[in-house]
Amino acid sequence: MDILTANTATDAIARRAETLDTIAAVLPMDRRDKLAEILTDQDVETLKHLLNEGMGANTLRALTSDLAYLEAWAMAATANPLPWPAPEALLLKFVAHHLWDPARRENDAEHGIPAEVDWALRDGGFLRSIGPHAPDTVRRRLANWSTLTKWRGLDGAFASPALKSALRLAVRAVPRPRRRKSAKAVTGDVLAKILATCRTDDLRDIRDRAILMVAFASGGRRRSEIASLRCDQITREEPVTGEDGSALPSLSIHLGRTKNSGASQDEVVYLTGRPVEALNAWLAAAKIGSGSVFRAIDRWGNVSRRGLDPKAVNDIVKRRVAMAGLEVGEFSAHGLRSGYLTEAANRGIPLPEAMEQSRHRSVQQASSYYNNATRRSGRAARMI
Repeated sequence: MDILTANTATDAIARRAETLDTIAAVLPMDRRDKLAEILTDQDVETLKHLLNEGMGANTLRALTSDLAYLEAWAMAATANPLPWPAPEALLLKFVAHHLWDPARRENDAEHGIPAEVDWALRDGGFLRSIGPHAPDTVRRRLANWSTLTKWRGLDGAFASPALKSALRLAVRAVPRPRRRKSAKAVTGDVLAKILATCRTDDLRDIRDRAILMVAFASGGRRRSEIASLRCDQITREEPVTGEDGSALPSLSIHLGRTKNSGASQDEVVYLTGRPVEALNAWLAAAKIGSGSVFRAIDRWGNVSRRGLDPKAVNDIVKRRVAMAGLEVGEFSAHGLRSGYLTEAANRGIPLPEAMEQSRHRSVQQASSYYNNATRRSGRAARMI
């Protein structure tokens, strides 16, 4: 590569990085430079267009991550950028590289992803897991690949019988047990133990207590929804009369468009009592009246002006789990979401009422927690 070509490539990367800066609010900007290197000009323009069209932040992040992985894989596997549209042979190669049998690979080095492709993806930070991909991950990346192809006004081979057959046979050949995002649900008893680790005279403890209580009581909100929560999404409501006749503080949280809502639907959930008190205590202690609700705190006790990263919410849950003497590997932030529905089932709260708060759209998915609670306490589970 001569100096002129090198300078042109450098300028192109800088231009893409600058464009990515304009959509920094919804992209993993800690990887901006890496994204600028791997994505093409057309990729970046597509992402910018999708943002302008109002695509949800989480969906756009997932698309960006998968697009970057596909571009990196194509370069490692074929020494060429990702073609649009992708030929059927390339789609089949993608399946073969990501769904394979570890037992067969022990005796056949050519089975599965080639060593040089595996090394290139790991060296670039795109591949971390050991072994074949989860089938759901492969299906998601193929679906996003298909979606991006259609947005370019092109037709792909994603519905071809050969691809469907290859995917089906590959999944059957390597059965994998479906693992929950959180091995155990953070039910009421577990939450009580975790909350007991939060003191009332420490700023970080006050924040963590508010995060845990708000996330759980608002229906098991996703960590991204908690991390991105802003003061203007919160509306103070009239107090609610408690069972003992006392007035309980109440507020509503306008979630806007969520993963399960329609394009123009504004999801709203309500908090009453202790979660509201915990949130008010945090906002008062941190002197927050606008902007992000939950923020980082440095070692000197200074509160950041920026909101928490979603990963920080998961870290907080795991840190509190450890402090409570529980097994860290068994719980994660998603355990608050599954824990909410599980606890609602244990307390006999009707499923439709619980779904109004959790904002689950699928009755089948939400009812699984209720079915499990019934089975655990039913006669069939207590035969002896």
